[in-house]
Amino acid sequence: MSAESAESSESAEFSEPDEPSDRPAARVVCVDGDGRVLLLRWRDTVAGRVFWEPPGGGIDPGETPLEAARRELAEETGLPGDAVIDVSVPVERDYHWLGVHYVKVEPFYLARFGGSPQVAPATLTSEEQDTLLGHGWFTPAEIAALPDPVEPPALTEVVALLDDLGRRASPHEGR
Repeated sequence: MSAESAESSESAEFSEPDEPSDRPAARVVCVDGDGRVLLLRWRDTVAGRVFWEPPGGGIDPGETPLEAARRELAEETGLPGDAVIDVSVPVERDYHWLGVHYVKVEPFYLARFGGSPQVAPATLTSEEQDTLLGHGWFTPAEIAALPDPVEPPALTEVVALLDDLGRRASPHEGR
């Protein structure tokens, strides 16, 4: 092997990883009448990792974060997007999904529901069909005890903050 080919082989092997993606996205913290939070269970088919996360996803061109949150809620859960209120908190995210490293700040919005609405995904992409494993409604204590990781790791703090902000914005909607 020539010195030149060894050098190019070495530089390819030790090249810098791709820059993290900051693709805009929005999420929805759904709280039912019993104070439980809706989480979706996902499997990253590249890393083999299974985790729980609130509904949400990418913001399409020309769409506001609130519009994206409402659309994603309807698509991933079948729940009405108009349940998402215009109250959000910015959440720092740093995670891997399907081989891409994401580092960004996402708005997490609040949606409240009476009772425990039925969740039935309406319009999943083929990627979502391959990676969505299920869903569940969980109390904060149950979230803390889940055997699979929860994204973001500080989700229970995000839920408490959103719940407080939501009560201030819509005091007549209290449980």
